[in-house]
Amino acid sequence: MEDLLFLTQRIPYPPIKGEKIRPLQILKYLRQFYNVHLGCLVDDPRDLEHVDTVRALCSSSHFATLDRKRAKFSCLSGLLTGQPLSVTFYRDKALANWTRRVLAEIKPRAVFVCSSNMAPYVLDTGLRAPVFLVDLADVDSEKWRAYAEAGTFPMRWVHSREWRLTAALEKRIAREADWSTFVSPQEAQFFAKLVPGYADKIRAVSSGVDHTYFDPEWSGADADPPYDITCPNYVFTGTMDYPPNVGAVTWFAEDILPLLRRTEPRTQFHIVGSSPAPEVESLARTNGVFVTGRVPDVRPYIAHATAGVAPMRIARGIQNKVLEAMSMARPVVVTPDALEGIAAQPNAEVIVAADATAFAAGCELAAGPQGAAIGAAARRRVLADYVWAERLRDFDLLLGITAPTSPQFIHAGVDS
Repeated sequence: MEDLLFLTQRIPYPPIKGEKIRPLQILKYLRQFYNVHLGCLVDDPRDLEHVDTVRALCSSSHFATLDRKRAKFSCLSGLLTGQPLSVTFYRDKALANWTRRVLAEIKPRAVFVCSSNMAPYVLDTGLRAPVFLVDLADVDSEKWRAYAEAGTFPMRWVHSREWRLTAALEKRIAREADWSTFVSPQEAQFFAKLVPGYADKIRAVSSGVDHTYFDPEWSGADADPPYDITCPNYVFTGTMDYPPNVGAVTWFAEDILPLLRRTEPRTQFHIVGSSPAPEVESLARTNGVFVTGRVPDVRPYIAHATAGVAPMRIARGIQNKVLEAMSMARPVVVTPDALEGIAAQPNAEVIVAADATAFAAGCELAAGPQGAAIGAAARRRVLADYVWAERLRDFDLLLGITAPTSPQFIHAGVDS
């Protein structure tokens, strides 16, 4: 087999968040056709125990340990060099040297880079492979733009700068890479409008969900539920220091939950996910709000939920939390932004609501007789359109893969 260099910003295991789930499934897919040489960073000491698991998937690998506190300080050098802070945060000299050696000595047939902030590891070497693909997933610059428009000084200035510089990096990627890929047609089309001269090199390759792991027939569903199921329970899953997630749960706890508790005072809201920010932890002081932190398995929370909720007001790409709840045949209440990239029929396969009053009404709809039917339809949609094995075949043409495939996937997990 030929060689492929694979770069991603975080060790793609355990698969507990979107930026790990998608790279892991892609890595598992590509190793069927290539000798994969993986370079990544490990920014959580708890993830070091998984290095051997990931190393076993690769022909060679380099794991750079990243101290987040030190990286936050050192990334300020970007203010002097004119680089995005999100690039300098993930910059590691040893990983850069390893990448250069792989490109120069192994001469891989293809390079696959996950996220814009890892692309400079290849772009800055001046070395290229016959196929160079950057999986941008989302248009990150738009996320920074949204932060800037919603923020106040000084962070508004920081986010505006990040928006401008990330947009410039994305345009460089569009120019120098053979392919730029995104998780949804909407993201791909939006980016194509930003870089019209390179639209023919932009493609959408949707994410999927591990339907065998997030399965309504999962045997653990009969175990003791993690909360009182005699009252309505709404569940949000995600990495809880991610600003869009923080904003989403804050909005639900402060504006939507009180509306629900007027009708049913015992209604509960469960925020399930790692690294809860101080603002999230403070929500646990609100009646009916529970903050779990990182859990070993998110499925018990989803399986027993009245509904999954995704009240995202800033969102890019596909929301794994939505697909996971749909896969477990639970009704899901979402904002329009949270449904981007998911071809589910509103109010038949998911419930869509744009404001607090409508969102509360959607939650009450999910709690009623129609909830089970909506959840069952959601599961059918997942099986039809969001099985990983089928989604990732869209990379075949871009990478020149022609062999028949029977991919095996590592189960995806906790907070995405």
